[in-house]
Amino acid sequence: MEMFLKLFLATLFVFLLVQCDVSLAKEEKRSNNQKSTYIVHVAKSEMPTIFNHYEILYKSILTSVSNSQEMLYTYERAIHGFSARLTDEEVQLLRSRSDILQLMPEQMYRPLTTRTPHFLGLDKITEVVPESNGGSDIIVGFLDTGVWPESKSFDDAGLGPIPSKWKGKCELSVDFNASNCNRKLIGARSYAKGYEATMGPINGTKSPRDTDGHGSHTASIAAGSAVEGANLFGYASGKARGMAFRARIAVYKACWEKGCAASDMLAAMDAVISDNVDVLSISLGAETSSYDRDSIAIGSFAALDHGIVVSSAAGNDGPAPSSINSNIAPWLITVGAGTLDRDFPAYVALGNGHRYYVESIYSAKSLPHTLIPFIHARNASRKEGAEMCLKNSLDPKRVRGKIVYCEFGTTSTIEKELVVKSVGGVGMVLGSVEGDEEEEVVLEPHFLPTAIVGVKAKMGIEKYLSSERKPMARIVSEGTKVGIKPSPIVADFSSRGPNVIRPEILKPDLIAPGVNILAAWTRLKGPSELDEDHRHVDFNILSGTSMSCPHVSGIVALMKSVRPNWSPAAIRSALMTTAYSTYTNDKKLLDSATNKSSTPFDFGAGHVNPVAALNPGLVYDLVMSDYLDFLCALKYSTRRIETVVKRKFQCKAHNHYSVTNLNYPSFSVVFNPSRGRKGARIVKHKRSLTNVGPAGTYKASVTSEISSVKIKVEPDVLRFHEHEKKSYTVTFTASGPAPSSASGFAHLEWSDGKHVVRSPISILFYTKHHTKLQQPS
Repeated sequence: MEMFLKLFLATLFVFLLVQCDVSLAKEEKRSNNQKSTYIVHVAKSEMPTIFNHYEILYKSILTSVSNSQEMLYTYERAIHGFSARLTDEEVQLLRSRSDILQLMPEQMYRPLTTRTPHFLGLDKITEVVPESNGGSDIIVGFLDTGVWPESKSFDDAGLGPIPSKWKGKCELSVDFNASNCNRKLIGARSYAKGYEATMGPINGTKSPRDTDGHGSHTASIAAGSAVEGANLFGYASGKARGMAFRARIAVYKACWEKGCAASDMLAAMDAVISDNVDVLSISLGAETSSYDRDSIAIGSFAALDHGIVVSSAAGNDGPAPSSINSNIAPWLITVGAGTLDRDFPAYVALGNGHRYYVESIYSAKSLPHTLIPFIHARNASRKEGAEMCLKNSLDPKRVRGKIVYCEFGTTSTIEKELVVKSVGGVGMVLGSVEGDEEEEVVLEPHFLPTAIVGVKAKMGIEKYLSSERKPMARIVSEGTKVGIKPSPIVADFSSRGPNVIRPEILKPDLIAPGVNILAAWTRLKGPSELDEDHRHVDFNILSGTSMSCPHVSGIVALMKSVRPNWSPAAIRSALMTTAYSTYTNDKKLLDSATNKSSTPFDFGAGHVNPVAALNPGLVYDLVMSDYLDFLCALKYSTRRIETVVKRKFQCKAHNHYSVTNLNYPSFSVVFNPSRGRKGARIVKHKRSLTNVGPAGTYKASVTSEISSVKIKVEPDVLRFHEHEKKSYTVTFTASGPAPSSASGFAHLEWSDGKHVVRSPISILFYTKHHTKLQQPS
């Protein structure tokens, strides 16, 4: 009876509210009837007690301003609120309500596009991860483009029953049936309402099936089953397996042909939480200006609140400073990219005896061992664009049977070689552009024997072609080579710090393999991803922080299996403080963009070291209240905080909140003249360490490259019992005149003789004459 009365009162309340508000809406003149998608964040703290379910409240709110009620999703866990199609007038009416925290326009995110286990030392990890388990109790979720379930990477041979904690499902559709899921691929869902509302109808079926390849690739990197003989056109041949190859996979498809709608992503994250996923891997990103305007940051905070570790891609906008502009919330693990110790060497040999070395893979048969005719494309036709091998620009009579030299520009490499192939060319050399000489080679799956040469080689080849009456050449592939040194090298494309939102939080957190990674692929798209590419492959080689992110996601799955009681912050700390930033000869990791030493702005704490991460000694742990204090330090209003954390929280007026007190495993020190003389010269960071190893005494040591900043650790000796927590303070004091740019980097180590807990330190200066942060040249 009481339940019936509550429902009656709620219905009556909605009716009266709707009558009042709809009439108000009708009285207003509609200035714009065009509708757009908005994500509406609702203050659940203001939900009337008569509402016993959130959906009733959300529908009443929408009905109060709109007759059409074009609601796309209601959200319960990732955020409190709903997404809907709204006119400008309806948006303004909603913004006037006290129970609406924020309206966010729909935003489109994008994907941030085998030897790895050996390279990372995971062949040694069986000592601490029993073969009988190996992470099989852990569920890894993927927010991506779906999955190709027939891939051998998702075979469930040898796996036991699905973990009883799993609450998800396998979504059925025309091209995805119940048998596509198994004890490896235990869940698959798709979300497209937001995408279609903004971008229009999807071509084909709406299902979890991967028509793009990106989702299958990332899922298999993190948790794919072991597959013998995996390769692409015979290259990179060997056993391909995920980092946690016995972990279970749950796929949440929220990305389609033109991107990923935030409204769909939040619906997927709602399901991730309710399904009881342990690790969420997000190889997607979009530029953001604040944490409370970023759907990944907001949804990930909700996941964190449920104990889910979220690993994310740093982005591919490097190598410019401050190019990291997505996935930089301090509760995310943000992963940059580095190279492997594997290359695919090839060379172009000219008739004059000169050789130019490159990297290349292709599906065509190798060229003869003898030299064959070589022609510059501009001499193969008089048509406009011939020098760049544009479509219909080359004369078959002049090209057939020859290697063609094409100039860079207008179209992609693959498109150029398809033009060459279509008129009978047997190989292609592509001259690079100024500034590309030092970039690492991001491989493309060529149709023909193809060589992309740097600027110096380009000049030599063009000189030969112009001076030789009958130029000859050949392109030779040397297959796959491993053990390449130095490795890893920071990838040129990997996004770099400083953090543009909060420079006191160093991002990325660390790097992992992300260049030329072999992993599973869809059979609905060729390896080049072009419509003209009708080749079908089971594995493909891709590069991007999209590939480095799932490496860490899989490592996290292993860590959660071995250390089930560690918090997400403790896991991130262990990964960061055990990462390495030097080679075995103690020289710093190189930066592919400069061929010089890299810095913490490039690699964060360093390159991931999964075996060491399982035994870090000490960790920098964080709880929810620490993040609340952090948001207070940013001077977020109560409503902005509630948007992020989904609970009402009032910052205390008398508390001194400081961003530098967030217990982060790295230090980013900012000297800012606007804080006054003392603030410009002295900066303090407070930290706490928790012992996750045996009792011991740890001593601090600082290694610094910057003589103008004194670094003092107090106390510099910490004695720990098991599970004990101790605090310390680091004081950074600048001496002398403030430089016009940041002066360098340092690192802090705590060691008991067995464990080394290492934290990178970046030093940044604001200057009176510069509004942006300056960094070393």
